[in-house]
Amino acid sequence: MGKFFNTAGPIRQEDHYCIDPLRRINLDEILDLIHQKKYFILHAPRQTGKTSYLLALMDFLNKQGKFKALYTNIEIAQAARENVKEGMRAVLNALAEDAVDLLDDPVLEENWKEIFEQRGEYSALKNLLSLWCQKSDKPVVLFIDEVDSLVGDTLISLLRQLRRGYANRPALFPQSIILCGVRDVRDYRIHSDKDKSIITGGSAFNIKAKSLRLGNFTSLEIEQLYLQHTTETGQRFSNDVFPLAWDLTEGQPWLVNALAYEACFEMKEGRNRANEITAPMILQAKENLISRRETHLDQLTDKLGEERVKRVLSPILAGTGDIEKIPEDDIDYVSDLGLIKREPQLRIANRVYREIIPRQLTYSAQLTIVQEASWYMMEDGRLDMDKLLTAFQEFFRKHFESWVDGFDYAEAGAQLLLQAFLQRIVNGGGRVEREYGLGRMRTDLLVVWPVRVDQNLPENHYARFEHFQQAVIELKLLRGKLDTAIENGLEQTFRYMDKCGTGEGYLLIFNPSPGVSWDEKIFKKEMSFQGVKINTYGL
Repeated sequence: MGKFFNTAGPIRQEDHYCIDPLRRINLDEILDLIHQKKYFILHAPRQTGKTSYLLALMDFLNKQGKFKALYTNIEIAQAARENVKEGMRAVLNALAEDAVDLLDDPVLEENWKEIFEQRGEYSALKNLLSLWCQKSDKPVVLFIDEVDSLVGDTLISLLRQLRRGYANRPALFPQSIILCGVRDVRDYRIHSDKDKSIITGGSAFNIKAKSLRLGNFTSLEIEQLYLQHTTETGQRFSNDVFPLAWDLTEGQPWLVNALAYEACFEMKEGRNRANEITAPMILQAKENLISRRETHLDQLTDKLGEERVKRVLSPILAGTGDIEKIPEDDIDYVSDLGLIKREPQLRIANRVYREIIPRQLTYSAQLTIVQEASWYMMEDGRLDMDKLLTAFQEFFRKHFESWVDGFDYAEAGAQLLLQAFLQRIVNGGGRVEREYGLGRMRTDLLVVWPVRVDQNLPENHYARFEHFQQAVIELKLLRGKLDTAIENGLEQTFRYMDKCGTGEGYLLIFNPSPGVSWDEKIFKKEMSFQGVKINTYGL
């Protein structure tokens, strides 16, 4: 079998298309830190290539012959939770097994149980590493993956034992250690039952020299990765696939690989190597991944219920608030998870996440909304957006207050309820594209609806629809005078219509004031901007 795009586990270069892992972080900088006997952090969101990088670095160092480098994954110790004895037993066992499997080195396997029994869980790791380094004919370099999967006193014990042995390097302790995980050690907030206090990672591991973050692919690397498939199989990608893949993913490695795997290996049209992979196929691949709630996306949305995540995402989804009002530690944490980016402003990390987050938050609401696309379809197959938005006004008036009480993200309740309503309608074949961000005071939506159908193609074929209706909907929060909000909103809607290349646009003004009656909030005005009709609706 030939190579394929990898979406699970570390890269195997003989099996997978890949960007050379050692090119993804400045190798000279890493080597300088190792030669300087530094202990440092490598962190990045899940499924970005951390393990692949560490394994490649281990192989590189061992082939050079100057060091004995070992990679170990200690996630198995997570199950021990606060049980330090069982947690450290699992850590030592994993370390010994990996030394045998990866280096054919039996020293740790032969000694860890005896040292554990003699020294106990609070000293065994330090003493075992000391013995290993003493017996090694080369300085030891150790990579410990999934460090932040440990919790409580188990994590504290590990960090403190590494700190205790630090002064004895390299003769009696590893010359250099890389701790790897999703979060930077500075973000660890460790609850110690033993000390009855919260201990920060920076305090427990104050020997850290530097924190390095593994970044996403560049747009050029996406193209290079995809073209490996063309070289391998002869199957071509249309030129618009590469910028689209970048636009959807901003280089997030799992998303980049998953889109290509879906288009080239899962979709029937893509499995035929004579067919070119096109932009519509990539868009369909994106929809398939979201609708199946692939593991990566499911793990991501599982974090949405955490209070620290809510405090950051809620004002972004609502388009309200100032970055100064969000705790910096929370921003660091959510950034480390890969959910947001800071540049050019605080925002959801990429278009796919921007779509999956509100869809996940309103999933239950969508199931209970009784709406059908057929109710709003005109004879030419287009959606009657005026009829649809008038129906939404009525729906919003009846359900907003009770539904918002049930939303975890109440601050963004109006924006989420509109998206749930639209998503329910377009699930039959269209899609909703979203733009929102901190301080924008508005949410821009693009409803894309298939209109003309090629009856010669199967019903689920990605290219069955030859034409799409595109309708811009802008939801703007009312702050100040209504006339000013409408005036600004019309211009903003017009600009977004121009950006999307459509002549159909609608402006919704949401008045969050509890002192205003619904009769005052609900209105409809036929308006225009620079000669372009933009109907305006009050909520």
